[in-house]
Amino acid sequence: MRWPFPLTSSSTRFLRFRFIPFQSHSSHHNNFSTHNPIPVPITYPVLDQTTVRETLISFNNDWKRALEFFNWVQTEFNFPHSTETYNLILDILGKFFEFQQCWNLIHRMQNNPNSFPNHTTFRVMFKRYISAHCIDDAVQTFQRLNEFNLKDETSFSNLIDALCDHKHVLEAQDLVFGTQKTLTLSWKIDGIVVSSNNTKIYNIVLRGWYKLGWWSKCWEFWDEMDRKGVQKDLHSYSIYMDILSKGGKPWKAVKLFQEMKRKGIKLDVVVYNIAIRAIGVSQGVDFSIRLFREMKDAGFNPTVVTYNTIIRLLCDSYRYKEALALLRTMRHNGCFPTAVSYQCFFSCLEKPKLIVDLFDGMIESGVRPTMDTYVMLLKKFSRWGFLRLVFVVWNRMEQLGCSPDAAAYNALIDALVEKGLINMARKYDEEMLAKGLSPRPRKELGTKVLGGEFVEE
Repeated sequence: MRWPFPLTSSSTRFLRFRFIPFQSHSSHHNNFSTHNPIPVPITYPVLDQTTVRETLISFNNDWKRALEFFNWVQTEFNFPHSTETYNLILDILGKFFEFQQCWNLIHRMQNNPNSFPNHTTFRVMFKRYISAHCIDDAVQTFQRLNEFNLKDETSFSNLIDALCDHKHVLEAQDLVFGTQKTLTLSWKIDGIVVSSNNTKIYNIVLRGWYKLGWWSKCWEFWDEMDRKGVQKDLHSYSIYMDILSKGGKPWKAVKLFQEMKRKGIKLDVVVYNIAIRAIGVSQGVDFSIRLFREMKDAGFNPTVVTYNTIIRLLCDSYRYKEALALLRTMRHNGCFPTAVSYQCFFSCLEKPKLIVDLFDGMIESGVRPTMDTYVMLLKKFSRWGFLRLVFVVWNRMEQLGCSPDAAAYNALIDALVEKGLINMARKYDEEMLAKGLSPRPRKELGTKVLGGEFVEE
């Protein structure tokens, strides 16, 4: 399907990605000019699932515009939304606590077999409810899944994973090991009662303690798995190696890795990646490079995580030339760099020109910055007092169609306040409020709330 109307310059204010959804009705943008009656040839972008998906992603920090666009392509062009595009808009709405609108969309999904809710749909709902600390709502959502024939072990695992991922590990443990499991969270599949007391669930809870950074609790839970006779798998070991490495005991992670090899446990690239980082932190990057070569000799192809790990270790050791050479090697080996690859350099480099040149080279090479990339650079240039470079990054973010989040706005506002540009800072604070990215205006800026009043000091 192609667009039945010409694109206009004013439309780019709505959408800066692969197509522009709305046409201005201003005569200023008519296709015919009184000076030149010949119409200008128009190119019509193709409307497809990829375009719609990428546009929704670009609006992930502006739910009103995202929902307006979502409904618009469906009503105006009969665009057949898939379960995937529904899940994307649900994630955006849930991020801004628009849960009633989420359920309205889920009911719409039920009426179309091509967009029927799936496990990912409710994994999104679990994640967004729990990130908003609405634990009871998440559990009640799980209880309703019989309506969608999705109340099964996968959904239960997704619920526990969402709880642990957002640091509600105590609530997750209560659901898994407490009385609630047998009273309200048991279910049957083909007449067989499915138990949540399995290795996968234990791994999820173990990772939850890891995300909380409660290292002593991690070690205690690891021993508890042994006492309860839980069969540890490769994923269990990889999580615990990561715990030891990030918990200040990287040498123990290396020791566990060597023990796994002695026991003949079948390894994978994930375990090697963790070991490469652990041995690099404890013994130096040269040992990581040796293990990297051993991994390749064992028949494991390095992933982007493997390369990023060594690049970070090299950057931390101020060996930038070797890190850049490895960045080029990645491409030759068919493993393309990501934003994280470049962030390793951005976090360590101390020369603004080098950072800007690398940032431009990153974009020219086809690597799309993430919001973390933008925020990192905004904060770094702000800390150094380079306001012009702050706006270079901000403008590039807008040119690439990336909708700023609260962290990006706050980094820009902080930079403006630091330079005494209060009026300009207030403008961006008002813009952030209008998008629903901030719960309240900044007092020090005297920003007007929606009703027009100033916030009192």
